[in-house]
Amino acid sequence: MRRPLLAVLLAALALAPAAPAATTNTAPAQPVYDSQGRMIETPFAPPPERPRLTKEDATKFFLAAPKVTDWLDRYPPQPQTDATFKGGLWTVNVWSGRAGEIATGKVNDTTGEIVEAWTGPQVAWKMARGGPGAFGGRKINSYPVWLGFCALFLLGLADLRRPWSVRNLDLLVLLSFSVSLWFFNHGDIFTAMPLAYPPLLYLIGRAGWAAWRGRGTPVRPVWPVWVLTAATVFLLGFRIGLNARASNVIDVGYAGVIGADRIVHGSSPYGHFPTEGTLKPCGPADAAGEIRERIQTNGRCESANDRGDTYGPVAYLAYIPGFLVKGWSGKWDDLPAAHVTSVLWDLISIAGLYLVGRRFGGARLAATLAFAWAAYPFTQYVSSSNTNDAIMPALLVWGFWFASAPVARGAFSGLAGLTKFGALLVLPLWASYPEVRWPTVRRFVLGLLIACVASFWILLLEPNPLHAARLFWDRTLGWQIDRESPFSIWDWRQYHAAGIPDLHLVQRAFELALLVAAGVFAFLPRRKSPLQLAALTAILLLGFELVLTHWFYLYIPWFFPFTAFVVLAPAAAAPVAKPVEEETGERAVGEPVVAA
Repeated sequence: MRRPLLAVLLAALALAPAAPAATTNTAPAQPVYDSQGRMIETPFAPPPERPRLTKEDATKFFLAAPKVTDWLDRYPPQPQTDATFKGGLWTVNVWSGRAGEIATGKVNDTTGEIVEAWTGPQVAWKMARGGPGAFGGRKINSYPVWLGFCALFLLGLADLRRPWSVRNLDLLVLLSFSVSLWFFNHGDIFTAMPLAYPPLLYLIGRAGWAAWRGRGTPVRPVWPVWVLTAATVFLLGFRIGLNARASNVIDVGYAGVIGADRIVHGSSPYGHFPTEGTLKPCGPADAAGEIRERIQTNGRCESANDRGDTYGPVAYLAYIPGFLVKGWSGKWDDLPAAHVTSVLWDLISIAGLYLVGRRFGGARLAATLAFAWAAYPFTQYVSSSNTNDAIMPALLVWGFWFASAPVARGAFSGLAGLTKFGALLVLPLWASYPEVRWPTVRRFVLGLLIACVASFWILLLEPNPLHAARLFWDRTLGWQIDRESPFSIWDWRQYHAAGIPDLHLVQRAFELALLVAAGVFAFLPRRKSPLQLAALTAILLLGFELVLTHWFYLYIPWFFPFTAFVVLAPAAAAPVAKPVEEETGERAVGEPVVAA
């Protein structure tokens, strides 16, 4: 008995030193290399508890960075500075009088190396700092995918027999927003934003020219209809796969899922979004050390999205089907409900364009418009960012298909305006189509009222609907009207001291011109064709984006369907087989796009 016991004791003593080594994950003291000489592990050195640099030295290193020096040269000398130390890094902040914080960044305490340096709008807006897919979309931002979409768009729609045609110029202008996006992705906001305005102005002029002439563009088709149709089907599969496997959901899509959750559970979205505030944290910190998940007033741990309740009610109602199918975990995770919703409205947009083309131009225009949406990179940018920006144009497209039915036209345009408020500008124009007739206007208003009831019923979910209505205004238009943003040329007043022009008064003049145009288009031209309705709609949507203080590339699909209709409609379209009759018995406008 003693020998076995002694053997057990000896074995335990022998294994005792090895046990910690087998269970403890310690970092190597020296670099570890594999058999091919590649370093696979690096030595770990914990950051020093006490800094090696002084606050003054860290600030001096940061201010000497070329990017920082170039920006600070625009301001008065000797700005205010401060520096704090944490985790081996110094965070340096720079202020200049009324301009506020003008630079920030991080300095490595051991080497004095500049780890980060942000200036101008990059200080307050992380999305202005550039990097791969600086805002969203993931794989769509890669050169092969983006340029592939551009190439297909041009190859499928260009007039290859006449390289110098207006149609080809139109297509290139539609793609030229890519140049602005490239500078945005590289963090150069002061170059990116001005580059967005020449194509906007060109497209306004192009749509105005089409409305004045009342005719489409002569073109000799290159590809058979079946080729465009097959290419569209292929692109649909590719777009869905790209969304499912290589996309992300930004705060806009996350807001839609939250809003759907609130409605399904019996409350209005407005004023009930998850916030951070002083609520109790309930999740891990992110890369910046911030905990966004808090215990909300409903007792659930949810990721914050403080300003997500700024859209129209339809922007949340549209997410209910996806929410019912996929649900929501309460976290800003992969959000499958947002993916489902994005793909669904992408398909609805393509289907609507196909029907519009079929009605106003026959099979060729139907295939052309559907292909145009499927191949245009900025529509995929919306899908890959999983935002709500395909909903409004989809509703307008379907309203355009019902152009000769005033009630349906009013309902769809109203729903579009209660998704993204910019679409409200088209209401006078659409109410007066094809010309100002009060019976038609009354029916249009009836459809508009139906849209309002179908949207604003969610305010009745609150105990006090009047308070809910005031909250709706405060959280949406009331906040958006005074919103500040560097993502346009209009709100750079805070950088005026740095030599950036203040164009605030010019913006006001354009806003006034836009409102005047929205009223004038209701009466001129006196009788409008479908092409003119599309062209004037495009002008109003383009004009709205022209004056926006906060503009972004996700908004391009708002005007794209109607601009595409203007650009791609042939000079002589096929007649509509059976135009809709209005309730009065008067023949509705069912003429072709232009007179043959």
